[in-house]
Amino acid sequence: MSVDFKIIEKKNYTVVHFELKDKVTPNILKNMNPPGLRCSKGVVISGRGPIWLHCYLVHYYHPTSFIATYDPRVEGAIIVESHKKGYETGDVIKVDCDNL
Repeated sequence: MSVDFKIIEKKNYTVVHFELKDKVTPNILKNMNPPGLRCSKGVVISGRGPIWLHCYLVHYYHPTSFIATYDPRVEGAIIVESHKKGYETGDVIKVDCDNL
């Protein structure tokens, strides 16, 4: 597969970081198997890649407590979907993804 995943467990969320090994095309989504996670926690998606890959991962992790996308410009992750009180869409949570 052209995408490598790295998982980092935190107290309230799991960071799913991806790296592209080479050029990717949308057909990789047909056989992609992202890492499974505990739905009771949130997920932070981190990685440089096409927007369609980010969208796929947001949809894939929909059952989790919340989903956030890491943005180094805000030194954290922006919540884009939430099923848990205390985590609202648009909130920024501090996440250190520099060591990935």
